[in-house]
Amino acid sequence: MSRHTNYIPHGVIPAVLLPFNPDLAIDEGAFRNHLRDVAATDGLSAITVNAHSTEVGSCTFEEQRRLLAIAQDEIGDQLPIINGVWADGSLEAARIARMATEGGASALLVFPPGPFTLGQSAEMALSHFKRIADATDLPLIAFQYPLATGQGYPKETLLRLCDEVPSIRAIKDWIGNVPHHEWHVRTLQSLPRPVNVLSTHSAWLFASLTLGCNGLLSGSGSVIPDLQSALFHALRRNELAEARLLNDRIEPLMRVFYADPFVDMHNRMKEALVLLGRMPRAVVRPPLVKLGTAEIDRIRRALIETGLLGREKRTAA
Repeated sequence: MSRHTNYIPHGVIPAVLLPFNPDLAIDEGAFRNHLRDVAATDGLSAITVNAHSTEVGSCTFEEQRRLLAIAQDEIGDQLPIINGVWADGSLEAARIARMATEGGASALLVFPPGPFTLGQSAEMALSHFKRIADATDLPLIAFQYPLATGQGYPKETLLRLCDEVPSIRAIKDWIGNVPHHEWHVRTLQSLPRPVNVLSTHSAWLFASLTLGCNGLLSGSGSVIPDLQSALFHALRRNELAEARLLNDRIEPLMRVFYADPFVDMHNRMKEALVLLGRMPRAVVRPPLVKLGTAEIDRIRRALIETGLLGREKRTAA
């Protein structure tokens, strides 16, 4: 199995989508095409599978193993693969971590356990991460949720995690609060053992990246990896005028992707790829449902405004 050793999560990391057949089985051929399409983008540092964007909560353990194997087969020699660890229990999280390590992943994206919505302590969070760290030698990315969800880690807890679990090398930052987000950037990236902040504030990515994030990890990168890569690298070069122009292109699409209900964001991204001719169908697994024609038309208009879809295609549709 391919594995990019000594990889530290950073830079532009799209989280790919997962195509399904009408019978809700995984469309492996379409998934392979999607992986190749995204990975062909210049300026990426890795690709993420088995995350929110691949509807991991609706996939079995064996399906997750298969998706990682497909990703390795298609693009593993080209880019590091980050594998999500989605589990309510720490034992299952460690099992997924071992599977991903054996499958050639280069890093793990650790989702917070669902029971934390009812409350958590620092000891619970530490126990969860330490059990995963004991199961793998891979670098870990802690997924930082908004504190209001109950699954986000308070500042003191996050600092203890970074100090006591040395394999935590990045966070995927979805804190949703600008001053707190800036604290992450200033504090974590300046630790004696730096922890990179990977923004997932895709609805306001330009503003987020200007704070100095060392990367981004985003499901919308499955649709616009080229624009996100160009934006990130323009800001790294301090080319603010170019970055603003890129942000003006991106904004219409983000407005429709991250509308309410938020849970439909990846559903909308699939519809965008269908409109662009990059995915055969926009099937999602329950409890998600197919979008209506009015919303699909809003996505079409946003793609036109972004410059990704010609106006003539709107008439033909």
